[in-house]
Amino acid sequence: MTTFASDTDTLTRDALTVLQPGFTGTTAPDWLLRRLGEGLASVGLFGRNIASPEQLAALTAQLRAERDDVLVAIDEEGGDVTRLEVRTGSSFPGNHALGAVDDIELTREVARELGRRLAACGVNLNWAPSADVNSNPGNPVIGVRSFGADPHLVARHTAAYVEGLQSAGVAACTKHFPGHGDTAVDSHHALPRIDVDPAVLGDRDLAPFRAAITAGSRAVMSAHILVPALDPDRPATLSPRILTDLLRGELGYDGLIVTDGMEMRAIAATYGIERGSVLAVAAGADAICVGGGLADDETVRRLRDALVAAVRSGELAEERLADAARRVRALARWTAQAAPTEPGPAPGIGLIAARRALKVTGAAGFTPLTEAPYVAAFTPVANIAVGDETPWGVAAELAALLPGTDTGSFSGDSGGGQGASDRPGSSERPVISDRPGGSGGSGEEVGRRTLAAAGSRRIVAVVRDEHRHPWMAAALDTVLTARPDTIVVEMGVPQAPARGALHIATHGAARVCGRAAAEIIAGV
Repeated sequence: MTTFASDTDTLTRDALTVLQPGFTGTTAPDWLLRRLGEGLASVGLFGRNIASPEQLAALTAQLRAERDDVLVAIDEEGGDVTRLEVRTGSSFPGNHALGAVDDIELTREVARELGRRLAACGVNLNWAPSADVNSNPGNPVIGVRSFGADPHLVARHTAAYVEGLQSAGVAACTKHFPGHGDTAVDSHHALPRIDVDPAVLGDRDLAPFRAAITAGSRAVMSAHILVPALDPDRPATLSPRILTDLLRGELGYDGLIVTDGMEMRAIAATYGIERGSVLAVAAGADAICVGGGLADDETVRRLRDALVAAVRSGELAEERLADAARRVRALARWTAQAAPTEPGPAPGIGLIAARRALKVTGAAGFTPLTEAPYVAAFTPVANIAVGDETPWGVAAELAALLPGTDTGSFSGDSGGGQGASDRPGSSERPVISDRPGGSGGSGEEVGRRTLAAAGSRRIVAVVRDEHRHPWMAAALDTVLTARPDTIVVEMGVPQAPARGALHIATHGAARVCGRAAAEIIAGV
């Protein structure tokens, strides 16, 4: 059993208990182990903490040697947002692909297998699934992380995902309450605002959360969004009306409420992380997620001291902090007692799901390639949730099937610098020629550079949310005008019209989605 440091009082322990901090490195630093001994009950893991399943298992064992009931959390959605496979791309398609198939048993099985892999590495809390209804096609941060735009579809797949994940003994954390799908701003950068009436919110955005609660989701994550119909003054994470009156009261939720990352600018730039954390707990949040950007002992100390000071000043009720800590410990007990249920491992389920998710247009007149093509990846700037560390695209998978495949990454004026697509270097991926494509310039210029780089080779143009990036659409126009035999692979939300000699919508950019598309192109 865990033995707490004798000089740590109850108030200070409770303040530490409600924190979910991150850290840097692939082993636990001394300061983190010390804090676990003082009362810290949760640790958040990110891609920077993971080198291999074996290393991750050793890391979580190190944490449990200090505190046996520690909650080890991770942001592992599968698909575009992966931490387990941050350097290779995910073995599981994401939510949008699962929604495209619309087989709830498949979703349940994918989530169960993902949960089984997490549990095998010692992770017992997953900040997933995303229950956001992607009602705004221009959403810059949700997109393929959502099961879709239909609330009923999102609801049934959210429930299936929660059931599958938790059947493996890993607690689900359904996010981002009360729904981040109808936003045009990324809360990592600023505070989004959703202006719809309560009836729309109830029928559309809240439906998946009702389903998740019915399915027994052990945790729910709040969103840093302003919803004036619910609270005109405070974002959801800091709103008693939303967390206590709506989530606890009207929806009857009794599990753990976790905040989204408090260093995200929607909170940090308006309230600051200390003030924001106090307001969040006072509003009804039980666990403060921090560590994606601020990942050190000083951050833990600042938040601990802010909570303790708020209690002592009367700003935060001691009973509220104690209740939050109690809920954290209750979830820890559940994870310690949870046992995986049958069936057992399904190691190939990710690729099976990715294949089923493909939407192929123009296949009737298409002849599979027998010679190595040139793959042009039109690369937008990755949002922070996805990150730019994870390779995406089809070039590496095509190189395994058609040796000699070359690739280049291209970005327009709104796309920032050269992207991270199809980068060689992982021992698990084929080494391919990655010739610089270039960045900047108009879409027409990007298209001309693509044509010059490809020469006489068949072109496979890979896009990601073409409908959101005018430069990308213009580049594709230029390429298709000159080379109508170009194959187009859309690895984002397939909102733009299908075009090209062959058009493949993968509904996500996971490694298995690239593999499934490559099989079609090569006729495997």
